[in-house]
Amino acid sequence: MFLAVFFVLLVLWLMGFFAFHIAGGFIHLLLIIAVIALIVHLFRGRSMA
Repeated sequence: MFLAVFFVLLVLWLMGFFAFHIAGGFIHLLLIIAVIALIVHLFRGRSMA
């Protein structure tokens, strides 16, 4: 689940950074959340569900 969240947020960040040029702080906030989701996924390992 966290891996899916990571990829969704990463795609949104890339779209905002390259295509839409939304407010810079919001774009980098998405990237930070995506990295945190990836780290949580790596530390938790694979879930049984």
